[in-house]
Amino acid sequence: MTRDELLQKLNEIEWEDLEFKESLRVLPKSVWETVSAFANTNGGWLILGVKQHHKDYEIAGVENAEKIEQDFLTTIRGRKFNSPLTVQAKKYLFDNKMVLAFYISESGNKPVYFNSKANTFLRSGSGDQKATDAEIDALFRDSAFGAKDKELTHYFLADLDSNSIDVYRKYLDLYHPDHRYSGLSDLTLMRKLQVIKEDKVTIGGLLFFGKQDDINDLLIDFRIDYLEIPGTSYKNSTVRYSFRLSEEENLFMFYFAIIERLSKKIDIPFKMTASGFSTNIQPQFIAIREALVNLLMHSDYFSTQKPRIRVFSDRIEFMNPGGLPKDIVSILKEDFSKPRNPIIARIFRIIGLAESAGSGFTKMFNGWFSGHNVKPDCFSELDYYSITFPFTPVNVPVNVPVNVPVNVPVNRVEKIIEFIENKKNITISVLADKLSVNEKTIKRDIEKLKTQHRLKRVGSDKSGYWKILINDDK
Repeated sequence: MTRDELLQKLNEIEWEDLEFKESLRVLPKSVWETVSAFANTNGGWLILGVKQHHKDYEIAGVENAEKIEQDFLTTIRGRKFNSPLTVQAKKYLFDNKMVLAFYISESGNKPVYFNSKANTFLRSGSGDQKATDAEIDALFRDSAFGAKDKELTHYFLADLDSNSIDVYRKYLDLYHPDHRYSGLSDLTLMRKLQVIKEDKVTIGGLLFFGKQDDINDLLIDFRIDYLEIPGTSYKNSTVRYSFRLSEEENLFMFYFAIIERLSKKIDIPFKMTASGFSTNIQPQFIAIREALVNLLMHSDYFSTQKPRIRVFSDRIEFMNPGGLPKDIVSILKEDFSKPRNPIIARIFRIIGLAESAGSGFTKMFNGWFSGHNVKPDCFSELDYYSITFPFTPVNVPVNVPVNVPVNVPVNRVEKIIEFIENKKNITISVLADKLSVNEKTIKRDIEKLKTQHRLKRVGSDKSGYWKILINDDK
C-alpha cells in the first residue's frame, strides 16, 4: 500500500512526523536514535510493525506486542536517556496484525541523548542524523529559549548609551504620545521595559541600549552583517560587495542604519520626519521592516554565526542564527508567538515596530505578496533559519530576462552554497532531501562547484567538511 493508504488506515490521529520500524519480535536498536531525534526536533510518531519498501508500505504486525510495548516504555522511563521524556502510546489492529505507535514529544530540556552525549540525534527530512558538536551546543542554548536575554550583567543604567535611550523616548512620544510609558523617568522606563532588573542591566537591555565596547565584552564579536551584492549571486557580481555596513553602537542603532538602506533597495523613498523617523507605510516596506525586526529580536547572539542580511539585485536574504521554535507552517497557522529574546521583542513592540511571532510572519508574507506578487521563501534548521524576499531588479523592465528569472527561487547550486555556509559538514543525502532531488543530481552540482573553484572537500567523505572558496571569510 502507499503511504497515503496507510495513513488512511491509521486515521485516529492527525499524524505529524513518522518513522516506521518493522520490529516483528524485538525492539530494533535504532529506535533510540529516533527517540532522541524526535525529542530534539519537533516530536513525531514511532510506528512499530510496518515494513517500508522504498515508497510502499506493508503492515507486518508485531508479535508479543505487550512485551515490546513494556520494554519500550520501561527503557524510556529508566536511565538510558539523560532527560525524562513524554510518550503517548497507541495500539492498532489490522487483520489480526498489531501495530504499536508511540508519540515522542519535543523535549524542553535539550539535548536529549541515550547513554552518552555522543548519541544525540536530530530529525532531518525523513531520517535521523547524528548531531555535530556545534549542533549539540545549539541545543544547549535552545534549552534556555526565551530566557537568555533576561540574565543580568554587571552594568548599570549609567553604562547604557544615553543617545539611544533619548532616540527611543522621542520615537515613543512621536508615535504613541498617549502610551502609559511616556513621561516616565529613564530609570522607571528602563525598569518597565525590563532593561533594568535589580538595578542591573539585562543582556537584552545591553544589546538594545548598550555601548558597543560593553556589548563586545559580552559577545566578543557583536555585529549585524549587512552586505549589498551587485548581482544575482557572488559568481556574477563584479565585486565582492558594493556596500558593507559599518559597526553600530547597539541593536537599536543597527535597526535605523539597516532600514534606511533596505528601503532604497526596494525602491521606496525613505522620507524622514523632523524627528528623524520614516513614515513609510507601504505593505512591502512593512514586510521588510518586520523581517528586520524579526531578525534582531529572534537571533541567537551567542552563536558563532552572525545575523546576516544579503541584498542581491533580485532578492533580499535574512539569515537568523538560531532556529525557529516551531516550523513556519505552524507559526502561520496558529499565530504562534515565542521570541528567543523576549526583552528585545518587548522593547520593539512598545514602540510599534514588532508584532507577535505569528502575526509578524503573516505581515511579511502578505505584505511582500501585495507589493511584488510573490511570497517570501522561508527555511529553518536547528541552528538557523532564513527568509528570502524576491523582487524584480530596479530599473530592469519586467519583460527583460535577468540571470535568475523573476519570482523563481534561487537556483539549486546557490541553495547548496547557502546550506553549506550554515552547516559545513552537511551530507549529500541531506542536501538531496532538502532540495527534493536525488543524490546523483547533488553530486553533479557539487562537481560543478568544484570545477568552478567555488567549493572543495577537506578531509574524508565520512568525517571531513566542505570549504567554500568564494565568500569563505564570513
